[in-house]
Amino acid sequence: MLIAGNWKMNKGKIDEAVALARDVRIGAYNLKGKVDIMVAPPFTVLSHVVDTLKGSRVKVGAQNMFYEDAGAYTGEISPDFLLDLGVEYVILGHSERRKFFHETDETVLQKALKAREKGLKYIVCVGETLEQRERGEAKDVVGRQVKAILDGGAYSENLIFAYEPVWAIGTGKVATPELAQEMHGFIRELLGENRDTLILYGGSVKPENAEGLLRMDDIDGALVGGASLNAESFVKIIKIAEECV
Repeated sequence: MLIAGNWKMNKGKIDEAVALARDVRIGAYNLKGKVDIMVAPPFTVLSHVVDTLKGSRVKVGAQNMFYEDAGAYTGEISPDFLLDLGVEYVILGHSERRKFFHETDETVLQKALKAREKGLKYIVCVGETLEQRERGEAKDVVGRQVKAILDGGAYSENLIFAYEPVWAIGTGKVATPELAQEMHGFIRELLGENRDTLILYGGSVKPENAEGLLRMDDIDGALVGGASLNAESFVKIIKIAEECV
């Protein structure tokens, strides 16, 4: 399993980022080691978090990246910059990127292809809005997003999918374990011979609901938002994941 913490636009000051990373490192030190752990802080503190977690089992990811190595792309971040810092993971196509910054399936594919080329582990987020689910389009939307990656040639052993129902992100709502399992099973079918690919669940994951989700057959971990901003709650989720392995 993989438990990944997405800090989003939080903990972007050096002292608070280092403190959180240090507390996660300490909390994870005495765990069994059965679960992979990653945190994705804002770009401004990536180097400090990498330094704080160096030599520990907690890996570092970025929340986004561009699909070119260098050039006249004001405000963007090259994968080479991330690799130079020691970053191992990158989150791509998060619903907030799609919603607020108008990222498309094609944009996400280009980024996934670049991450594949560079050897980064890349978490591709997929998921439907509440309106799409109510119209019965959930599997059509998720299927399209998954197939864009697979049909576009962006599969590799470093690919990880994260199913995040948009209506459950930051709302306190969470898909029932059975509903989440249904979509994870659907994604697993789309993967065909690559069924061993990790599929995470994301959407208001907390210690209170983590066990029900993580015990589902096709849920291989969690992409944690708000609960990852508190070391105690994040480590609790990791402990639960270890009990479910």
